Amino acid sequence: MSDRPSMSHFNSADINQVRTMLNRFYYPISVGAPEGHDSFKIGAEVIQLGPMTIGHLTFGAPVTLIASELDAYHVTIPTTGRMQSRHAGREVLAHPSTGAVFGPGNPVYTLHSADSSELDVKIERPALEAELAALLGHPIEGPLTLPPEIDVSGGPGLSWSRLVRQMHDECGHSDSLMHQPPIAGRMRRLILSGLLYALPHNYHDELTAPPQPSPPRAVRRAQEAIEAEPERAFTVADLAEVARVSVRSLQDGFRKHAGCSPMSYLQRVRLQRAHEDLLHADPAKDTVASIAHRWGFAHLGRFASAYRARFDESPSETLRR
Repeated sequence: MSDRPSMSHFNSADINQVRTMLNRFYYPISVGAPEGHDSFKIGAEVIQLGPMTIGHLTFGAPVTLIASELDAYHVTIPTTGRMQSRHAGREVLAHPSTGAVFGPGNPVYTLHSADSSELDVKIERPALEAELAALLGHPIEGPLTLPPEIDVSGGPGLSWSRLVRQMHDECGHSDSLMHQPPIAGRMRRLILSGLLYALPHNYHDELTAPPQPSPPRAVRRAQEAIEAEPERAFTVADLAEVARVSVRSLQDGFRKHAGCSPMSYLQRVRLQRAHEDLLHADPAKDTVASIAHRWGFAHLGRFASAYRARFDESPSETLRR
């Protein structure tokens, strides 16, 4: 699964080309022009990031879209104009304050007003359900039961929509940090987990309940894994799996028993190993870069900054000693 976002642009007044484009990025969709083809035109800027697709679609004239069956979770947030939808026996009038939410397994009918635009977020079903399972620390049974709409005028829904907009806007800049896979991957997971917190569903009460304290043995399991392989590209989800607890419980346990987050603990161990190697290295043969990379630091500038904050000297000063 790639964590490097790809962005595609598309504009067409040809209904067949539009259908092909939507089929490529979203689902098999029937496209209709209720007022004829004279003013028909659809534009799209689509970001694909692993199991997540974010598209900004614009409609020059009224357009109907019909998908016979979704195989993913989908949220549509109009940025201008309105959209009417029917899905799973429920009708929604979406506008810039209210988005429409669709789940897998049912057909969808939508009518998009002229001169309207919207953000369309598609999340593959296994990805969203795996994210929820990681947050809870146990398998779940899907599909999730989601409401037909999301309030994006305030509260968690607005916060989540801002994340989506930021992802879309940042990917439009070639020099954005969002084009770095580690940053994009974290943002993707933030959008997935944010949606799970923003929307009520059949696991929401469990998800938002105060976390059970992680027992010390779970923290020890994660610490032992880190100390055995600090150079490994661990994520919090990886460590939670090792510890056999949820991500939230592991984070809570580390705060209580280690005084820091799991990732801060990982960085602490890596810095200590790098420090020891620099102290015993031969400046004629070894370099700061080679030692930093050995212990999982991919960015030398951030490594040097963290190292100085920890040891009150630069890595090169330690190496010269």
